[in-house]
Amino acid sequence: QVQLVESGGGLVQPGGSLRLSCAASENIFSAAVVGWYRQAPGKQRELVAGITTGGTTNYADSVKGRFTISRDNAKRTAYLQMNSLKPEDTAVYYCRAVWGPRIYWGQGTQVTVSS
Repeated sequence: QVQLVESGGGLVQPGGSLRLSCAASENIFSAAVVGWYRQAPGKQRELVAGITTGGTTNYADSVKGRFTISRDNAKRTAYLQMNSLKPEDTAVYYCRAVWGPRIYWGQGTQVTVSS
């Protein structure tokens, strides 16, 4: 069973930056579609950013130009660089990997943007 572990969340002031990491227990990222999702209290989980096996990326309109998704296959880690953070970015952020027919989720990491 592949495990995904997110890290890097925390409390940051508006306008600040954070980098989230998602580490996989097995080397699957080179063949997996990886996505970062978030879920704010009382809201549905939504896709924030995704990256295909070929490196094509896509972003939610609300984070375009501020967030960057990347992947280091050798380190079995995916990243979400978040800049110019806003209070509305506050949520639990989850990493998801689709590897063939299997879907794996991490446990989530809390990001709070507040002054």
